[in-house]
Amino acid sequence: QVQLVESGGGLVQVGGSLRLSCAGSGRSFVTYAMAWFRQAPGKEREFVSVITWNGDSTHYADSVKGRFTISRDDAKNTMYLQLSSLKPEDTAIYYCAAGRRGNKPLRIFAPRKDNYDYWGPGTQVTVSS
Repeated sequence: QVQLVESGGGLVQVGGSLRLSCAGSGRSFVTYAMAWFRQAPGKEREFVSVITWNGDSTHYADSVKGRFTISRDDAKNTMYLQLSSLKPEDTAIYYCAAGRRGNKPLRIFAPRKDNYDYWGPGTQVTVSS
């Protein structure tokens, strides 16, 4: 069974940091672009960040640029999201996803949820003021 499972969420104060992990199992995701999305209460699920299959390119939502860093370790079949300088508006459930980008430009591919074949169940991040 192919699975993605997020971990590392929790409660953190404004300005704090967290590192989220997304572990894959059941297959290798080495040929997949991997992404993070988030969904706050009452809002649509939104794109956060993406990394290409070989890690040579990344893309971030404007709201997190300069504060979040995406990375991947294919030897561990795991992707990470380092969250820093956290704000209350970062509070959400964070989901990881995997999809095959093909020839699509990364900025076009990344934010569309229907481009992703696999999703994790999510991990809660709560930023308190």
